[in-house]
Amino acid sequence: MAKDTGVREQGSYSAKDYQDPPPAPLVDPEELGKWSFYRALIAEFIATLLFLYITVLTVIGYKSQTDPLKKGDACGGVGILGIAWAFGGMIFVLVYCTAGISGGHINPAVTFGLFLARKVSLIRAVMYMVAQCLGAICGVGLVKLFQKSYYDRYGGGANELAAGYSVGTGLGAEIIGTFVLVYTVFSATDPKRSARDSHVPVLAPLPIGFAVFMVHLATIPVTGTGINPARSLGAAVIYNQDKAWHDHWIFWVGPFIGAACAAFYHQFILRAGAVKALGSFRSSTHV
Repeated sequence: MAKDTGVREQGSYSAKDYQDPPPAPLVDPEELGKWSFYRALIAEFIATLLFLYITVLTVIGYKSQTDPLKKGDACGGVGILGIAWAFGGMIFVLVYCTAGISGGHINPAVTFGLFLARKVSLIRAVMYMVAQCLGAICGVGLVKLFQKSYYDRYGGGANELAAGYSVGTGLGAEIIGTFVLVYTVFSATDPKRSARDSHVPVLAPLPIGFAVFMVHLATIPVTGTGINPARSLGAAVIYNQDKAWHDHWIFWVGPFIGAACAAFYHQFILRAGAVKALGSFRSSTHV
């Protein structure tokens, strides 16, 4: 009898163990007076700087190793697989390091999706994006500083639409790729999943890093894989050639559309946000 009571109490506790966090205010001026806010901005800046430094350096190194003018081996270097690992691995490492400080966004598209889901305020979202873009520019600047002889010769790691692909195809690749990433971010950090599946240890940065890895495998041949406007902007600013700016809008519009779709899908379909809102509205009309 006592055992049955204990089981019922434990089941009841588990059922009540989850509570949705309150939505972030649209504008929160109080954040501007907190050191934790500026610490988060610094974390986003440094993380994006390191992300661009390692990944763009990997891209340029691969192109140098396979350059036929230098009698490079076409099958040498790290290859597309190695480049994808560099991007995915750095996201895994940096999200792990910064998640407890800034949330580990490292991507304006991720920040935009979380803003639409009311996970961050407008002020924090805008300032995160600024810090990420500045960090990306500085990160690619370091690459050019250390590899000046190779940087311009091998395209500076800038995103561009590959020959043979239409603008629509490139835009679609960026939308779908960013959808995969932001959807994974929402799923991996969902507090409801953490409460429900507490017996399954899930390290959130791991699936996020794998999502970046898989998307790069699929879209490097199409657009070089943006899915991160800061990454595309940083490379374009430092490289500053016409081909880097020609279709640059794709690497902003595509990721933002993909992030918005992922936020809507997760919040209003998987989490039934629309149904809950409708139920709340109906209840209020009967009062």
